[in-house]
Amino acid sequence: MLTAYLDVVRSTIERVATTERDGVERAAGLIVDALRAGGVVHAFGSGHSEAFAMEMAGRAGGLVPTNKISMRDLVVYGGEPSGVLGPLLERDPAVAHRLYALAPVRPADVFLVASNSGVNGCIVEFAVLVKERGHRLIAVTSREHSGRVDSRHPSGRKLADLADVVLDNGAPYGDATLPVPGGGTVGAISSITAALLAQQISIEVVRRMVEAGQAPPVYLSANVQGGDEHNNALEARYAGRIRR
Repeated sequence: MLTAYLDVVRSTIERVATTERDGVERAAGLIVDALRAGGVVHAFGSGHSEAFAMEMAGRAGGLVPTNKISMRDLVVYGGEPSGVLGPLLERDPAVAHRLYALAPVRPADVFLVASNSGVNGCIVEFAVLVKERGHRLIAVTSREHSGRVDSRHPSGRKLADLADVVLDNGAPYGDATLPVPGGGTVGAISSITAALLAQQISIEVVRRMVEAGQAPPVYLSANVQGGDEHNNALEARYAGRIRR
């Protein structure tokens, strides 16, 4: 099964890298425009799609003007008891309003929102808020999975319905890729391809900034010589606007 999974991973990565290239370039264009206007990038994903936000925001080799929005913000910044967190929270549209209000958002900011299914109430409502507030929105989702399930949002809309750019992570319905004898599937792939898309976006943003003669604000690893000093100096430019 390991060999079969590696084959699926390789083929899916190649497919996503090829078919989503135009979308990655358009996403990078929106981000470059936002950064030039003084904005930052907000990344949000619920459930395991939080891995995408972690890949975009606050990591070595990534863009400094990035802010990670997380369900934990309700506790860390909103003062809610830790018991409020749970697997069903992502289905509640009301949570989106609280998360958006807690985020250090400015008008020029751009949003990247990830959800494999793209149908849960919080994610869709968050996308609605982003668009109502006039921001550009980039979505990462599985078109196959999202197309086969009903929206859990009262409007009936899905994440892909609201985004300016939609990137398909190539994951199958249910995310897992290999059938298990006797029932079930194993070997999820959406986190792998979402990480690929995050890195492609960041690389394309940096390429465009370099070609324009700009010094891209990129994190060094905190575990290399001078990393902390380098990162702290860059983060100071965006004080109060970014969270790792």
